[in-house]
This record gives sequence, C-alpha cells and structure tokens, in this order.
Amino acid sequence: MFRLFGAAWRYRGFIASSVVNEFKSRFSRSTFGALWIILQPLAQVIIFATILSNVLAARLEGVDNKYAYAIYLISGILCWSLFAEIVQRCQNVFIENTSLLKKMHFPRIALPVIAIGSSMVNNIALLCVVMVILPILGVYPNVHYLWLPLLIALTVALATGVGLIVGVLNVFMRDVGHVMAVVLQFWFWVTPIIYPIKVVPDTFKASLAFNPVAPLAMAYHDVIVYQRAPQQSLVLVAVIAAVLLLIAMVLFRRASSEMVDVL
Repeated sequence: MFRLFGAAWRYRGFIASSVVNEFKSRFSRSTFGALWIILQPLAQVIIFATILSNVLAARLEGVDNKYAYAIYLISGILCWSLFAEIVQRCQNVFIENTSLLKKMHFPRIALPVIAIGSSMVNNIALLCVVMVILPILGVYPNVHYLWLPLLIALTVALATGVGLIVGVLNVFMRDVGHVMAVVLQFWFWVTPIIYPIKVVPDTFKASLAFNPVAPLAMAYHDVIVYQRAPQQSLVLVAVIAAVLLLIAMVLFRRASSEMVDVL
C-alpha cells in the first residue's frame, strides 16, 4: 500500500495537471462552463424540495425554519453526490483509459487518484456555494461546521474503497459496472437523504446499521441542519472504510499486472 501511495506522490504533477486538463476539456465548449458542477445537484434539490416539501417539511422536528427541508436536502446531497461520483468514476476509470494504459508508462493507481481528485474539487465547489446560500436561507455556520472536513474525508475513503474494488472487478467482468449502477440507485433510496430518519418505520431502521453511508448522511444533517455535532458514532464507518480500502489496494495490486492484457 505504501508503495502505491509513494508512486502516486512521485507522479503528483501528472495527477494535478490531469485534473486541470479534465476540467478544461469538460467545460471548454459549454456556455455555463464550471457552473454545471453546482447547477446539476442544486436542480436535484429544487425538484425534490418542490415535490416532497409539502409532505415532509412538517415532520422535520427541531428546526424552526421554513426552508428546513430544502436545507436538509442540500446537506444530504452534499454527502451523497461526493460518494456516488467517486464510485461511478472509479468503476469505469480503467476501462475509459484503456489507450492511455497501453501507450504510456505510469503508475496505474494515478488514474483513480485523478478521478477522486476531480470529484473532490466538484464537491468542494458545491460546498462553497452552499455556504453562500445557507445564510440567505437563515442558517449561519457555527463551530460544529469544523466536523465537515472529517465527514468529507470519511466519505472519500468509503467511496474510494467501494469504487476501486468495483473498478478492478469491472475490468474482468463488465457486468459489474451495470450491476453497480442499479445498486447505487437502490442505495440512494435506502439512505436517509431526502427523508428524515424519524419517518422511517422501526422495522426498517435496523437495516440502516448495514448501510455505512447512512450515518455519514445523518452527520451532515446534524452539522448543517441541526447545527450540532454528529449524534451517532462514526467509528464503525471509519473501520469499514479502512477495511474496504485495504481490500481494494490488495485487489488492485494483484490485478494491475493483468489489466492491460484484459483491456
């Protein structure tokens, strides 16, 4: 694992320039350019808020703000968009860069690092916009917002573990990517992002213990919506993320020598 990190560090210039070039290519012919980074998730918030706010806003207890449900959605999507984007980009990162892998000599671990870096830049840009929007909605940052870097780090670690495992398997079994797309859709709806945890039936709440993204989403809600420290322990999430990362690194190291031949 340390060798992989060392190789990525030696090629940090290549990784940084690749992230920059990706942004330039994505938005070079776009009228709104980098604004699409924030327009797409905010559009999702508006859609959900418009459709569901009348149903769920009254049940958002403990928040005296008419925009409470919109803020709840924003904080949940901040978490989910980062997790889902990293997983989706990592699962196809080797397949999409087949020609690069065959023509250039560089550490293969650089490709998922580039994908993760781009996803983090997108999420940080969205977070900056959210920090501007929240005071307009009557919510002002406090000391508990210092939890956000830790929550982002845990989300990135968990998503990287899942995404890299799926990405390696997808090289050898292409159905894995299609299955993961369905899994992510299901995963979104079984995570308390657009609905408060209090409206979930008790029989279903027990299943949330098997969903490592659920405590992360609830922690985002605690910090941003309820203006308090996370009310649930994040130790188990950290352990799961560490285990998945270890499995991903071992799997990647064993499979990396065969990837180019299979691709």
